[in-house]
Amino acid sequence: KNVIFKNFFNKGIIKDYKSFAFTTIIKHKKIKNYEANQIFTKYGPIAFLPLSITKTAIVFSLNKEEIFDKENDVKDLIKKHNKFYKITSIGKIKKFPLKLFLQKKYVYKNILSFGDTIHQIHPLAGQGFNMTLRDIKVLNKLIKEKMELGLQIDNSIFLRFEKKTKHLNFLFSKSIDLIYEIFKKIE
Repeated sequence: KNVIFKNFFNKGIIKDYKSFAFTTIIKHKKIKNYEANQIFTKYGPIAFLPLSITKTAIVFSLNKEEIFDKENDVKDLIKKHNKFYKITSIGKIKKFPLKLFLQKKYVYKNILSFGDTIHQIHPLAGQGFNMTLRDIKVLNKLIKEKMELGLQIDNSIFLRFEKKTKHLNFLFSKSIDLIYEIFKKIE
């Protein structure tokens, strides 16, 4: 939401899901915490995403915000559906609207738009961060190729990055959107 984004990277495909995500980080007793879990509640999916042996991120998405208008409502739901952790504390609950957003242009002069600024997807499948990791891998490979050839690192890498990833990001994002629409019809 900064000036650069508003001026140069604000065009693309936008779909408002008219739903919200609540996020927080829980602290818990030490465990082997290597596996993400998702539980489908009657309100929407709640994901438990490991950060360390004592911390886990929570993402809870739902279609109606009025059901959980207080922070304690969300905390109670986390406790109710938690089957994995002995929670010692629950962090501040943050809320944000969910939308699909696919950036039209990734590059403006010598600026590369990256991560959530080029693709936002519904957290239903928990793949948004994985898309960013894939993008990092592609960008890293492009930089490495230039360096190995002894060429200057310049914004041509950004244009090649856009060309290599844009279609993949589009297809993947629209696939997640299709899954969302299928689940919505099943409700």
